[in-house]
Amino acid sequence: MRPHSQQILSVEEAFGSNGWHCELVEGREVIRAGFDAHHTRIDLVAQAYPSLNALSVVAESPLRLDAEHQPPLLELLARANKALTLGGFEFDLDRALLVFRITNLFEREKFDGDIISSMVHCAIAELDRITPYAAIVCATPEEELDELDLTELLQREDVIPPVPGDEEEEY
Repeated sequence: MRPHSQQILSVEEAFGSNGWHCELVEGREVIRAGFDAHHTRIDLVAQAYPSLNALSVVAESPLRLDAEHQPPLLELLARANKALTLGGFEFDLDRALLVFRITNLFEREKFDGDIISSMVHCAIAELDRITPYAAIVCATPEEELDELDLTELLQREDVIPPVPGDEEEEY
């Protein structure tokens, strides 16, 4: 069995310094972790690509979806992706998973812990942010799907959690 690369070991170190439990996958350049977010449980995979000095962080959450709701959900994700600068949403049709993926290329073999932490935070926050919108699409009765305005839905802020530190102080 080949030893793990310096790249994935630096990811494990960053997880440890944040107090996040993770598991190295034997024989692969992969770390698995789980997080309880505001709206959902998120399974997270961080995979290093040593030859590229790249790290991909993938956050996943199960989402049961019937055939009638699939087109509007995929459109919702496409519309959400248009507003993103980093990363992107996907829906894994085979495994029924809502997915957010973000990748970064690093300059050095030892990845920067702050960048790793930011990638993990971003993946969790974005997947948690899209979850209530996806739930609204899935809960919309089939006969009302044509009237569902996805652009307007994505502008609703009443269903997403507040950003930590953005709460206004009350006097």
